[in-house]
Amino acid sequence: MKKSAEKLKSILPSGVQEPSFFEQVFEVAKLIPKGRVTSYGAIANFLGTKMSARMVGWAMNAAHSMPAIPAHRVVNRKGLLSGKMHFATPTQMEELLAKEKVKVVADQVVDFEKIFWDPAVELS
Repeated sequence: MKKSAEKLKSILPSGVQEPSFFEQVFEVAKLIPKGRVTSYGAIANFLGTKMSARMVGWAMNAAHSMPAIPAHRVVNRKGLLSGKMHFATPTQMEELLAKEKVKVVADQVVDFEKIFWDPAVELS
């Protein structure tokens, strides 16, 4: 079993055997602390599928109707709000981040490197 798979099992609700890729992404996203952001690629890397950042994006797109999944905390590798068009309004992603004291200017997270949450580091 891969090291990342072992880490994932430790964060999943008990009794969950083999969640789908989207379910795995959702479980990691739920762990992103308020006021922090991560990237699609960081989640993919943590799950052991480094080249699957786009699939993580699709999962986040599917999560917009699920209030328990903080999809607004997942941005691209440069800190850009590349998924904002999938929210109910063009400014909703930024508004949700602002409520958590994450500053965004011109669709870019300010101090991205400082507030970046890397699941491979934080969950190790």
